[in-house]
Amino acid sequence: MDKAKSPQVKSCVPKLNSNSNSEAKIHTPSSVLAIKKRKPSSLVSLCLGVIGRHFEDIIEDLTEIAANFPSTMKMALVAIARRRRLLNDDVIVALADSSWQILDLSGSEVSDFGLSKVVKTCKHLQAIDISRCSNLTSASVSELLLSCQSLEILRWGGCPRSENTARRCFASLKPILEHVEGDSWEELDTSEIAHGATSLRWLLWPKIEKDQLESLSEECPRIIVNPKPSPLGYRGLDVPREARLDVSLDDLIVEDIDPKTWAVSGFVPRTSSIEDLPVAEKFRLAFLERDTRLAPKRAKNARQHQRRAEKEWVMMNSRAKALALASLASKSLNIRN
Repeated sequence: MDKAKSPQVKSCVPKLNSNSNSEAKIHTPSSVLAIKKRKPSSLVSLCLGVIGRHFEDIIEDLTEIAANFPSTMKMALVAIARRRRLLNDDVIVALADSSWQILDLSGSEVSDFGLSKVVKTCKHLQAIDISRCSNLTSASVSELLLSCQSLEILRWGGCPRSENTARRCFASLKPILEHVEGDSWEELDTSEIAHGATSLRWLLWPKIEKDQLESLSEECPRIIVNPKPSPLGYRGLDVPREARLDVSLDDLIVEDIDPKTWAVSGFVPRTSSIEDLPVAEKFRLAFLERDTRLAPKRAKNARQHQRRAEKEWVMMNSRAKALALASLASKSLNIRN
């Protein structure tokens, strides 16, 4: 992301502490800066801290409570709920705001239902973190890539289910050309080439496989994977803070809120990976994934089997066959009348 675009994502982060450190450095001697203490939190941050400590008590009425909250406060509540491991479909749907440009759902219990609702509301997202979201599948993630045309930063992977979802949605990151009529490339329309994530610039996927990385570099070089920030930039570009692996997407949102707010539930970031899981757990997750994928096909086969059995029973039972013929005859008579 170049210097002209990077502030677009940063501007959406609520600045709960509006005091500028740069101005203080200009007018304050260095000896005073060394012993300068952090200023007290704002009243808004203190109120958010109180709400966050009792967040589980207001989830049922969250829609009514947060109806008149500004978007920055809703975003802060989402960040607190995520840290307290209370972020689920009910919470994110109740707090979703159309003005949001960043969203951190990492490690949450949000499912396809919640993400689909958020995508329909927050259509101007520029950065999103869905890493370690084991309840998300390729259906909602593909919808995210197709709906959020302003998305520039994407974080995913981090747990077995999320890694599998990322692999399934990998093709959506690259342009696809299908069913196009024309004699030359100059005649093509951009809508015929675009597929999904057309504005994506930064992809954070720590466990991306080598062949996928090479494929993305060849077919979609505009997407930079796992950038490493440096004083001179990355490939001549400044890496935005939201595209760094060593920081959370929503850190700035809660920087002025007391960390004790989410310490009440003993929040510990999840760092589990597929290598850390026992073999039995890996098989269980693979079975669940396969069972979920084949469930629609099993239901269809069951309906077909039931219809076939009913048809055979009618053909073999003379009484049932007579009733079926009588029913058809009555229907035809009703139609003629």
